[in-house]
Amino acid sequence: MGFKVAVVGATGNVGREMLSILAERAFPVDEIIVLASSRSAGTEVSFGDRTLRVQALDHYDFSDTDICLMSAGSEISKVWSPKIGAQGCLVIDNSSCWRYDERVPLVVPEVNAHVLPGYMADKKRLNIIANPNCSTAQLVVALKPLHERATITRVVVSTYQSVSGAGKDGMDELDRQTKALYSLGEVQTKKFQKRIAFNLIPQIDVFMEDGFTKEEWKMTVETKKILDPKIKLTATCVRVPVFISHSEAVNVEFAKPITADEAREILRAAPGCLVVDKREPGGYVTPHEAAGEDATYISRIREDSTVENGLAFWCVSDNLRKGAALNAVQIAEALINRKLLAPRKKAA
Repeated sequence: MGFKVAVVGATGNVGREMLSILAERAFPVDEIIVLASSRSAGTEVSFGDRTLRVQALDHYDFSDTDICLMSAGSEISKVWSPKIGAQGCLVIDNSSCWRYDERVPLVVPEVNAHVLPGYMADKKRLNIIANPNCSTAQLVVALKPLHERATITRVVVSTYQSVSGAGKDGMDELDRQTKALYSLGEVQTKKFQKRIAFNLIPQIDVFMEDGFTKEEWKMTVETKKILDPKIKLTATCVRVPVFISHSEAVNVEFAKPITADEAREILRAAPGCLVVDKREPGGYVTPHEAAGEDATYISRIREDSTVENGLAFWCVSDNLRKGAALNAVQIAEALINRKLLAPRKKAA
């Protein structure tokens, strides 16, 4: 018996990617429902070789649905996720709404799937599991095996984040501005704070009182919650004119000695990681190669002689997949594989 799955926000970039990944991975679905706002009702989306018609979230009853993959933004999730969870349907939420709530686990399966049994055994649970920020997800996949070996004390990370992290509007703006520049037309800025075409913007999300942006704050808090609260992390997050895939330059300090060769072997054996590290021109992965792939790619692993027990590396991943849709589906798979979630009988 398969599961009844609902995808909320099915017309967005991540929602469509969720549907694609569910089909690709042959997720055990008996029935799939696609939901969005009332204005998107009637829109058609693809699921494998099938075409599904979007229904309005406002009118849907979740009482016989097993899993809800939520990708409709924080405001929608704040209202709807508790309601859906109260009907017995497990919500895996891609927004930032529940990530910092102590009652809700923040999960990257390769890193902290061990928290799931305890949560599912709690009869008072909210029935919500949170997906991390896209830039955090790929980072902790790379850090986890290194932390187990040598204990990370401090991380300095600079991100190079694609416009798809800002949704379809971000992708459309890069496309429009690039075409305008080539045709000598007027470049209009709507989604981003400054022109993104052929430019970099050192701001993602709003500024906070300490001068860091909220995106940078998210990476710090989420890494601590997922991996280890003792880890110190500082981030600089930059929007770049790339359509898909986030890149990160990572500098790590450890409590114990670790060489670049040791790190390379550890990461090669780690789940979710793929090392491409040839010390020659082109011997690394770029956002273009990572787009459409599931792995977190790690390149340019080297020792940092400026600190004791330091390493630096380059990390790239498709933000729509591992940073969002894939991670959500992997959480559902982890629950099923551990026999923590079973299909419910249909409501009478």
